[in-house]
Amino acid sequence: MPPPAFDRLRALAIGSQAIGLILIMTIGTVMGDGARPWQGVVLAAMLTTALTIALMRLYRRNHARKGRAERLNDHEDD
Repeated sequence: MPPPAFDRLRALAIGSQAIGLILIMTIGTVMGDGARPWQGVVLAAMLTTALTIALMRLYRRNHARKGRAERLNDHEDD
């Protein structure tokens, strides 16, 4: 079965990275030199979000793989 045409996790990953980049640039423009700590916070949030999404994708992929293997074993037993 082919993967779905629209992947919500991929869209979430792209959207969160785009928002983070916009925030980093906006904070730098508005605050000047005082923006460094806040830009670091935004970067840390971006990395945390990316890691969370990657783990969710891995979990879903493994869960689907396990389900396919179980269905295949059940089918072979019949």
